[in-house]
This record gives sequence, C-alpha cells and structure tokens, in this order.
Amino acid sequence: MEESEYQVSDYVSAVAPPQIIDVAQKGLKGKASKGLGTIFISAMFAGAMIALGFVFFTTVNTGMGDVPFGIKKLLGGFVFSCGLGMVVLTGADLFTSTSMTTLLAVENKLSPSRLLTHWLVVYCGNFVGALLVVFGLYGAGTAQQADGAWGAVIVSTATAKVNHGWFEALLLGIFCNVMVCLAVWLSFAGRSLTDKIVAVTLPIALFVGSGFEHSVANMFMIPFGLLLKAQGTPDVIAATNGLDLSNLTMGGFLWDNLLPVTIGNIIGGSIVALGMLAMNPNRPSLKAEKEAAK
Repeated sequence: MEESEYQVSDYVSAVAPPQIIDVAQKGLKGKASKGLGTIFISAMFAGAMIALGFVFFTTVNTGMGDVPFGIKKLLGGFVFSCGLGMVVLTGADLFTSTSMTTLLAVENKLSPSRLLTHWLVVYCGNFVGALLVVFGLYGAGTAQQADGAWGAVIVSTATAKVNHGWFEALLLGIFCNVMVCLAVWLSFAGRSLTDKIVAVTLPIALFVGSGFEHSVANMFMIPFGLLLKAQGTPDVIAATNGLDLSNLTMGGFLWDNLLPVTIGNIIGGSIVALGMLAMNPNRPSLKAEKEAAK
C-alpha cells in the first residue's frame, strides 16, 4: 500500500502512519514555541515525573534478590512506564522526546537557534525537577525503608550506571531513546487516554528492563546515590553488602555517564524522527505544503 493510500478509516481507532508526522510536528512545534519560563516549568514537572517513575521502580525492586532476573526486569520496567505515561498525558517537556524536534528543523519549521535553546531549557528544567525529588525523598527518609534496602537499590543502580565504559554508555543512550521516542511516537497515534498509556508501556518496559540509559532518569538515580554515599546513611550502606562505591563520584556521574548518555539520547531521538520522515517522503500534508509554496 502506498503512503497516499493510507486513510484514517484503515485504522479502527489509530491515526494513520503518515499523519502521525503531522500530529508530532504540531505538538513539538507548540512546545518549542512557548515562552522560556513556561518551558522550564513544564520541564521541571517532566523531570519530577520521570524521577517518580524510578521511585516506583526502586520500591518494586526492593527485596527482590531471589526473583528470577527476567521477571525482576519486567516488573521494574512495567512500573517505571507510569513515569513516561504521566509525561505524555500532561504534555510536559522531557528532554529525550524533545530531541525529536529535529523533525521540524530539517523541514525549516524551527530555527537551529530555537531548537538548541529549547533543548537547553528543557534539559536544565528536567535536572532541577529530578533533583527536587531527590532532596524531598532524602528529607522524608524514604531511603531507609526496609532497613535501608530501598536506598541500597538506589546506590547499587547508580554504581552500575557509572561503571559503564564511555562508548558503552553512549550506545545504551542511543538504544534507550530509540525506544522512548518510539513509545512517544506510538502515543501520537492514539486517540484516547487508554490508547496512549498502552502504546507507551511495553517500549518503556523494554528499555528499562534491558538496562538502557536515560539521561533524565540518571539525573535522579545517580545524584540520589551520591547523596546517600556522601551522608553515609548506616542502614543503606550496610544493605549494599560491601559494594565497591569508588567510581560513584561526581566526575563519574558527569563524565562517565551523563555526557555520553545525553549525546546518545540525542542521536537516538534523531534516528527515530528522521527515520519516520524518510519512511513517509510523500505524505499528503507535505505535498500540500509544496503545492502552496509554488
């Protein structure tokens, strides 16, 4: 079937594939065109939502040491998907999905300077939102639940993240955001709240369960791990069972994880965005725009 033959009626309740590009571009352009203050606040909420998704992940993984590897990963990924679900349904600005604004730039619908400004503001807002959750939970004593086992999950996860090689972290960042952006892309096809939640769940469970790296999630997990290590919370440290924390440092966070993962996330998001454009070169809306420009 040619692209021009797609009709909404071909899909019982979903937007047709070529039309998803139009939905995506409209949504992304609307976000990028808002005032910087509005974008920053929206991004703070998105960062906090992703952090809360990993709070759920941590709670579910606490005390699951004897559970089979695959089941543990599936459950953790499944519950984390609520974080991206909240982002999608509220329309908050998340850096990883914001990387798809390359959809707009390549068709001259968004200037490079505005694209980079949007990315920077969203990135900073996500970081602030994630850190607010870190400090809030630390103050609430959440890490000491289950005799410190809850906090030990944070510390052990953070330690694993900073122990990736630089290139390894880059590749894990690419794979992560391919899945995140595919999840968001599928949500654009949905027409109801249920459609969007279902579309998001399995791709996100895949990325989390497979150990791929998400820059915004790491803005929560690794700083929280650093804080717990620095404070030397007795119950938490004891629950790590002698885990080597020597690489869990600020340098390890910024250089060995956040930088390569962020670059990888940008590449992954761009792969999805540009790939979808390449798959639909003759979509009706683009033809109409070209005709109008003549």
